Amino acid sequence: MGKRLFTSESVTEGHPDKVCDQISDAVLDTIIAQDPYARVACETAVTTGMVLIMGEISTDCYVDIPKVAREVLDSIGYNDPYSGFDCKSCAVLTAIDEQSSDIALGVDNSIEKKHAGENNESHGAGDQGMMFGFACDETPELMPLPISLAHSLAMQLAKVRKDGILPYLRPDGKTQVTAEYENGRPVRIDTIVLSNQHAADVNTNSMREEIIKHVIDPVVPAALLQDTKYFVNPTGRFVVGGPQGDSGLTGRKIIVDSYGGYGSHGGGAFSGKDPTKVDRSGAYAARWVAKNIVAAGLAKKCEVQLAYAIGVASPVSVNINSYGTSTVSEELLCKAVQQVFDLTPTGIIRALQLRSPIYRQLASYGHMGREALGVRWEYTDKIEELINVCK
Repeated sequence: MGKRLFTSESVTEGHPDKVCDQISDAVLDTIIAQDPYARVACETAVTTGMVLIMGEISTDCYVDIPKVAREVLDSIGYNDPYSGFDCKSCAVLTAIDEQSSDIALGVDNSIEKKHAGENNESHGAGDQGMMFGFACDETPELMPLPISLAHSLAMQLAKVRKDGILPYLRPDGKTQVTAEYENGRPVRIDTIVLSNQHAADVNTNSMREEIIKHVIDPVVPAALLQDTKYFVNPTGRFVVGGPQGDSGLTGRKIIVDSYGGYGSHGGGAFSGKDPTKVDRSGAYAARWVAKNIVAAGLAKKCEVQLAYAIGVASPVSVNINSYGTSTVSEELLCKAVQQVFDLTPTGIIRALQLRSPIYRQLASYGHMGREALGVRWEYTDKIEELINVCK
């Protein structure tokens, strides 16, 4: 197979698009904590001095949406004029409607009359579309190495800022990791790119040295740092950032949210959507399936595609791609998956406990591979069943 390079990027929680994802998911969490069966499709846009929250929400509970948005901005660090965006003084506008009755019809009245036991709830998919899940054995959490390291570096940038280790950093930032693969396995890190918003009076040479010391070295295993190229704020200056420097929008970092481009993506965003939207719940389920296949030793690398039709409960297709690494046929894997996993929206929501306020914590640093958060699509609880069916 020879050598090749593969690159993935991540962004910090202060990136404008991630600000929007966090606000949308914070609104969802606040609603679903009071009304687990609410229908929520909430999107956010930010620009200089302004937040716009829009979408379709059907619920009986009351939520102070502007207050939620300001609390999110404050927790990120946009709470003083020096950051270029201030939670206390920015405008927060809302434009909310109820969910379309036509869309609700597809969810409420499944073509397939199943009663799965969750308060006799049985519903079809909220939309058509395809979702992908992916897993591989490159990291302990069964994620591709480049996106795993890119997320860890982005989290570390936020940590050293908030802990006061590098107090001149500001909330906005991006990371990028290029790994070199040899015969399909990552062997070293070829390039690391870090760009972080900073105060105007910082010595950029000193900042580069301190970021390497306090951000890169604690995160990237030394064995992988062989002839690695570093680009830290390669333009030399990143003072104007966040919503002041660039507008942001919910759902514009879907590759950051998933597998860093290593696996396929169906195109649907996650944040701001309640779990009846299969863009979200189906993608989580596909990751759950893929991770269990790899954890079971049935493949070293696995991509799962699910596809749904609006109003239909069962997926219209299930596809497994093991990239030639599976120990059994992909046809058998596909049959085993459909026997072991309930991939109807009702089954997914119940098994993964998706009617809970778990979403804002996922709105930055990726939705997949987050084992430490205890999300159930990272559980490897179907290993024995899959192995038994595949015997």
